[in-house]
Amino acid sequence: MTEPEILVIGAGAAGLLAARELSRAGRHVLVLEARPRIGGRIHTFNGAGFSGPTEAGAEFLHGEVALTRELLQEIGVATHDTAGTTYEVENGLLQTAESFLAEMPLLLAKLHALPHDLPLADFLTKYFSEDEHQPLRETVTRFAEGYDAADARRASSFALRDEWSGGGAEDSPRPAGGYGPLIHHLAQQVQAAGGVVQLSTIVQQIRWRRGRVELRCDQNRRYSAAQVLLTVPLGVLQAEAGTPGHLAFEPELPAPRAAAAALGFGPVIKILLEFRTSFWQYTGPEIRNAAPELGFLFSDAAVPTWWSQLPEERPLLTGWVAGPAADALRNATDEEVFTQSLAALAYLFGATAEFLHSQLVTWRVVNWGADPFARGAYAYATVDSAAARRELARPLDDTLFFAGEGLYEGPAMGTVEAALVSGQQAARQLLAASRTL
Repeated sequence: MTEPEILVIGAGAAGLLAARELSRAGRHVLVLEARPRIGGRIHTFNGAGFSGPTEAGAEFLHGEVALTRELLQEIGVATHDTAGTTYEVENGLLQTAESFLAEMPLLLAKLHALPHDLPLADFLTKYFSEDEHQPLRETVTRFAEGYDAADARRASSFALRDEWSGGGAEDSPRPAGGYGPLIHHLAQQVQAAGGVVQLSTIVQQIRWRRGRVELRCDQNRRYSAAQVLLTVPLGVLQAEAGTPGHLAFEPELPAPRAAAAALGFGPVIKILLEFRTSFWQYTGPEIRNAAPELGFLFSDAAVPTWWSQLPEERPLLTGWVAGPAADALRNATDEEVFTQSLAALAYLFGATAEFLHSQLVTWRVVNWGADPFARGAYAYATVDSAAARRELARPLDDTLFFAGEGLYEGPAMGTVEAALVSGQQAARQLLAASRTL
């Protein structure tokens, strides 16, 4: 390959979609990825004792997601709805879940009457301060932190209002076989159009001026081009100097840095446990709380959210810790999180940790907040998000461009769809700008 015209940093959904569009337009594109694999926060893996493709990262489709569905259709990947019963556990009592929040109409009425945006925690304190509303405050906070990986002290009340008004927590299907085939399809399209995807290349510094960029990477490697597109997660842009994952700029970018800091980016820990059988289906001497046809389970446990693979009959349970609770475990070892997870399941099903161990085939903990190339899982809206996204979406001297799910404006924020759409939009920006350099 001749010296690239455009460098793309990151081989996740945004970077690969942008690289495909740019390569197809005849540009010489080099994609640099820090990990030894493509996909970024999408990671469908096989092996390690698991009985089939397993999602360490993104797993569901949320909403209409037209571009995602179009790409899945290109490669003939079907989607299937989740299935099963939703349960909840409070104070050790397992029962089928009732509606999310009986007072939702009142909550939405107050949100729609709100004259200006507030962080969710401030909104709840101001408008639902009475003791009688304590369950509402706790439920709403727990949901925002668990589903959106948000910090209630920063999360936008307006954004959550729009999400909840539109049924933001509705059932969401999965791609059959996971997101992995979609990502590999994009990489193949990049290469078929003449682009190059290079793995295990950690960009450490970006030196730039109008019409010229030089990347300094690990192993004393350097790459140059006229333009660069950064598709690194917000957590990398938020990383301070001297911390893992920090990306240096010369000259520094104070306005984009401040914009990245103003955006919300929540950590998530996924715990993947595959067992010999779906033991949770039946009450017995080892299981006091059976959950037949378990789809999702929400609880007051330290690992509060779990789901099965239904309708696929596979004895795999996925645990989920998000938001401030995941942040508190950012530096925990995988073994510590695993032990906590088994204790949570023992509490939820009325079992012993010893019995769960005897049923366990394999396990994996994926701590996205501790990953230096992610430093979190996905974006959420803060009060200042709109202005911050506009700042980051603005090209610098038609030379530096940003893309990723955190920059997306619309109903699919924090999703694979958001990353794909952002990458597509950035590619169009680059193609327009390259004609002016």
